[in-house]
Amino acid sequence: MADDDRALRERLAALEAEVKADADTQRARKAAALAKLRDQRVTETAGGALVVRNRAPADEPVRRRARGSATIDDDDRGRGVELEDLGGALELASKANRVKQELARRPGKGEKNWMISGVASLVLGPVGWLYAGSLREAAPATAAWLLLAGIASKLLPTFLIMPVLMVVMPLSAIAGVVYALQYNRAGKRQRLFDDKDGKKAKAKALAGVSVRARDKLRDS
Repeated sequence: MADDDRALRERLAALEAEVKADADTQRARKAAALAKLRDQRVTETAGGALVVRNRAPADEPVRRRARGSATIDDDDRGRGVELEDLGGALELASKANRVKQELARRPGKGEKNWMISGVASLVLGPVGWLYAGSLREAAPATAAWLLLAGIASKLLPTFLIMPVLMVVMPLSAIAGVVYALQYNRAGKRQRLFDDKDGKKAKAKALAGVSVRARDKLRDS
């Protein structure tokens, strides 16, 4: 019985040693495979970096030129916009200076006082336009204004009329001032709402009609 137990223990020890040896062999193989894979990756990475370094000098000037041209185009476009803005600002400043000089100058003989025109247009509405404005515009506007004022005073309460007057009357005063300035520039009454483009279009249309009529008479 004791011999059997001893033999069994010896077999178990031999089996344990064999299993341990197999495990050590497997670990050694795994470590060798990992080391080989690591060396392969390092070699590939080094080779790729070398290729990129070799190609970089050929591509870099093109990229620099592309970036440089894009920067130049953006700079030129920005300068053009700045010049346009500067020109518009100078033109606006010049107009503002001329208007300021006209407002500061005392009206001479035969000229209209812009302050009188503005105050009259502020208090009386379009009726004040008769002082310096074009009669073709001021007279109809005055008639319409008086008619609307009479109707509104009878139909609408005061609290509804006042907000409208607070908007309309300042606009009327501005129109009165502009009428006076235009009068002093031209030496006569000028229309504020003159449709020059419409007149040009009508003149061209009439010219075209006359040409076609003349051609028809020639053919007949």
